[in-house]
Amino acid sequence: MCLFYAGPTFSAVTTTQLDQRASDLTCNRHVKELELGVIWLKHDKAGAEHLHIARDDSDNVFGIGFARFPDNSAGVSHILKHLTLCGSRSYPVRDPVLKMLNRSMATFMNVSIETDYTLYPFSTTNPVDYNNLRSVYLDAIFFPLLRELDFKREGWRLEHEDPNDRNSPIVFKGIVYNMMKGRMGDAEYLFSSQMQHYMFPGAAYAFNSGGYPANITDLSHEELVHFHKTHYHPSNAKFYTYGNLPLEDSLASINAKLQEFSPIKPPLAEKVIKPFDSPRRVNVTCPVDPSKLSSSEKQVKMSVSFLTNKATDTFEGFGLRFLSDLLTDGHTSPMHQALIESRLGSDYSANTGYDGSTMASSLSFGVQGMKQGDGAKVEATILKVLEQVRDEGFDSKRIDSSFEMELGLKQIQHIDRLKAEVASGPFFQNLISKYLLNNPHKLVFTMTPSSDYFAEVTANETMRLMAKTRVLTKADREAIYEQGQALLKHQEQVEDISCLPTLTVSDISKKVKTFSLEHSAVGSVPVQWRSTSTNGITYLGAISVIPGLTPDLKQYLPLFTHSLISLGTRQRAMSKISDNMTLNKVDIYIAPFLSTNHSCKFRHLSHDFMYDLFGSTIRETNFDDVSKLRTLIQRNASGLSNYVVDSGHVFAMKNAESRLTPAGLFEGMSQVHLMNALSQKEDLSEVSQRLKEIAELVTKRSSLRFAINCGEDQMSHNENSLRRFVGRLNRRPMETAFQNSFFELPYGISCTAKCLRGVAYTHEDSAKLEILASLMSNLFLHREISEKNGAYDGGAIYSAEGGLFSFYSYRDPSPQKTLKTYQDSVQWVLSRKDFSEQELAEAKLSIFRTMDAPISARKEGMVLFSEGITDEMCQVRREQLLRVTSADVKEVADRYLLDQKYSQCVLGDKE
Repeated sequence: MCLFYAGPTFSAVTTTQLDQRASDLTCNRHVKELELGVIWLKHDKAGAEHLHIARDDSDNVFGIGFARFPDNSAGVSHILKHLTLCGSRSYPVRDPVLKMLNRSMATFMNVSIETDYTLYPFSTTNPVDYNNLRSVYLDAIFFPLLRELDFKREGWRLEHEDPNDRNSPIVFKGIVYNMMKGRMGDAEYLFSSQMQHYMFPGAAYAFNSGGYPANITDLSHEELVHFHKTHYHPSNAKFYTYGNLPLEDSLASINAKLQEFSPIKPPLAEKVIKPFDSPRRVNVTCPVDPSKLSSSEKQVKMSVSFLTNKATDTFEGFGLRFLSDLLTDGHTSPMHQALIESRLGSDYSANTGYDGSTMASSLSFGVQGMKQGDGAKVEATILKVLEQVRDEGFDSKRIDSSFEMELGLKQIQHIDRLKAEVASGPFFQNLISKYLLNNPHKLVFTMTPSSDYFAEVTANETMRLMAKTRVLTKADREAIYEQGQALLKHQEQVEDISCLPTLTVSDISKKVKTFSLEHSAVGSVPVQWRSTSTNGITYLGAISVIPGLTPDLKQYLPLFTHSLISLGTRQRAMSKISDNMTLNKVDIYIAPFLSTNHSCKFRHLSHDFMYDLFGSTIRETNFDDVSKLRTLIQRNASGLSNYVVDSGHVFAMKNAESRLTPAGLFEGMSQVHLMNALSQKEDLSEVSQRLKEIAELVTKRSSLRFAINCGEDQMSHNENSLRRFVGRLNRRPMETAFQNSFFELPYGISCTAKCLRGVAYTHEDSAKLEILASLMSNLFLHREISEKNGAYDGGAIYSAEGGLFSFYSYRDPSPQKTLKTYQDSVQWVLSRKDFSEQELAEAKLSIFRTMDAPISARKEGMVLFSEGITDEMCQVRREQLLRVTSADVKEVADRYLLDQKYSQCVLGDKE
C-alpha cells in the first residue's frame, strides 16, 4: 500500500497530483519487490516537498536537494557548496559538516553537484547520530554564514604569492579555483562538459556547474549570496528520507527550520532545448596525454550524439536506455565489435550511452584513443551499426537475458510493458529510426590534443590577471595585503567547537560484529563457508597464492587478471562467454591482491555453468589471441591515463608504497609506464608467453583456497559443483628501497604522497598509529594543506592491513610547502600539549564510523578469507583502539615518523 501522512505543517499529496507530477512513481500500492512504502508530502507554508521511503532498514538516509539553473560557468553552485560547509547560525565554526565526520558514525556523508541540482545526503544506523546530523545539515543549508572571507578562501581571490611579502607578485588563489585548474588538464572531463555545452546551446545544461577558471574570477560574493537566497529556499527544496526511523521526528525538525520562510516563486531557467534544424560538427582542442600512454596520433576523442526523449516520458527513456545497453554493453554488443574490437578506438568515449539527467535526454556513441583522420570512418561505422540493427534487429536471446538483468523501481513498473512492446513489433528498430537515423539534432563532437593547449590556458590566465591588477589603486593593493593577513590569522585561530553535537566513545560498541563461519576441505582445497540470506545468489571467492613469481612476472599480474575476463578461451570466444554469463546471471571479478584474487556472483540455477566457466577461464584463456590482447592493452592504457589525471594522489601514494611493500605494485606509476610500453609494441608474443607462465603457477591446486557465501539451501549444491571443479584442476619477502620519485604532469596543480613503514595488524602500536593519522589529518594537515596551501584535499592515512603510514595531497598548487608540512606535522604532534579527551574521542569515532558500516552479504567473512584476520584479532584491535591515549599517540609519532626512512612521490609540473 501507499502511506500518507497529514499534519499541521505537512499535507499529503493526492494520488491524482502524484500521477500528474511524477508519473514514474507508483504510489497506490506497496512495492512488494523492494519491500517498501511511499509517502509524499508538501509543507503547507514554505512549499517544500518531502518524499519518504518507509522500509525496515536501519541504515537511515536523509537528503535535501535544490534545483538550480546556472546561466554562466562561474561555478557559483560549486563554491556555494563549500561555503555552506563553512559555518552556520547555530554552528558558527569552520567546516561544521567536515568536523561532524569525527563526531559521528555516519555510513555516508557527501554533497553531490549534478547538472541542474545539488543534493546534500547522509546516512547512519544510529538514531542519535541521525538527529545530530540532520540538525547540522538543516542549519548549514538554510542558515549558512556565507562570510566574504570564506568566499575568498574557498572560491577565488587576488593575493600575494607570499602573503607576508608585499612585493611578491599578486596571483589568483582559491580552493575551488585551484581544483578546477586541475580539472582543465583532464581531457575526459573536458570532453564530456564541452560536448554538453555544444549539445544544449542556450539551455542551463550548456554551462559548467563546477566552474571554468576563466569564469570563476568573474563571480562576486554578492552574486553568491543572492544565489543562495533564491535557490536554497524551501520553496525550491526537495526533502528525502529513507529507513525505519519515525517520519514524524524528521517532519518536526524540518518544520522548526522552515517556519522562518514564506513561499517564493523559485527562479526559472531555460531548460527547454530547441532542436537543431540540421546536424552540427564541432572540433575543439585538449591537452596532450602527459603520461604518453598512447602515441600522439592516437589521442583523439570523438562522439556522435542525438537528442532523444523528454525526461517526463519515463517509459520511452527506459526503452532508450535498454536500447543503449543492447548496442554497447559487453564484448558481443554491435558497437563494441565495430568500434573497439576493430581498434578504431581504444575504448568508448566518456559520454557513450544514454544520459537521462537533462530535461531532454541524449544518446551518444563514440571512442577515445582514435587515430587522427579516422573521424569520418568512425562516424560511418556508428551509422552502419545503427542501420544494420534497424534492418535486422537484435538476437532474441540477448534481449531476453537483458530483461532478466533489470531490477529497480522504474524497471518494475515498465518491464512488463516493454516486453509486450517488443513481442508485438519492432520496438527497438522504431526507436533507432525515430531518434537516431532520422534526427536532425545530431552533434559530431571531436576533441584533438594540442601541444599548445596549456600555453594558451596560461596566457589566458595571465591576461585575466593583468586586466584585474592594472586597475588596482594603492588602496586596493593595501586591502589585498590586509586580506591575506586576515586569512592567515583566521586559519590560525583555535575554535571552540563544543556547539556541535557529538556521539561519545560510549556509543561505540565494545564488541566486534562477528559472522558464523564453517571451514572444510573439498579435495585438498580449503573452503570457508558462510550461510546467510543472499536472495538466491551465491558469492564465490578464490585466492591463489603464487609462490615463485619473479619480480618481472609480478608487474604483469594486473594484465593477467584482466585477460582472464577479456580474451576468451580456445573453445569459446569472449562474445559467447559474455552472452552465457548474462543468460545465466553470472558476474566474474578478478584482480591482483598480493596474490591473485578471483570473485564470482551467480544465481542458484547456474551452479554447474558457473564452476565450469570459472575453471575454463583460469585454465584455458587464449593468451595467443594477440588481436584481443592488443585491444585490451590499449584500453587499459587509456583508462590509466584518465585515472592519473583524475586521481593523481592515489598514484602518488601507490608509487611511494611500492618502494616499501608489494601492496602498491599493481596500481602505481610502474603500471602506467608498463602499459605505455606495451601499447607501443608491435610484437606481443613475449607478453603472451609471460601471461602463460603466470597461468601455470595460478592453477596449481596447492595454491588455491575458496570462500562461498550463500543460502543454507544452496550449500550442498555448491559443495558438489566445487568438488567436480577441484577434480579438474611460499611467498618471498620483498626488499624495501626507500626512494623519492617525480612524474611530470603539466597541469599546474600537483599531487603528493609520503609513505613510511608501520607495524603488523596485530602489533599493539598499529591501533595507535591509526588514531595518530586521524588526529593529524583533522587537527593539523587539513588546515595547513587545504586552508593555507590551497590544495583541494590532504591528510594522513594508516593502513592497518598493509602496515603503512601515508601522507597525501590532492590538486595541490604548493607541493614543496606540502612536503615540508608533512615533516612539520610530526613536530606539531610532539611539541603540543596532550590531546584532549574530546579530540581522541573524535578520532576514534571517525575510525569506527568506517569500521562498523553495514556490509553486503558478499563481504561477510571475507576479512578472514582475504587478509587472514580472525574475529579474535578484530576484537583485540577494537579494544586497543578504544584504549589509545594521548601519550600513546605521541610515543608512536616519535618512534615511527620522526627521522625515519620514507618514500615520497610527486606528480605535477616540473617548475
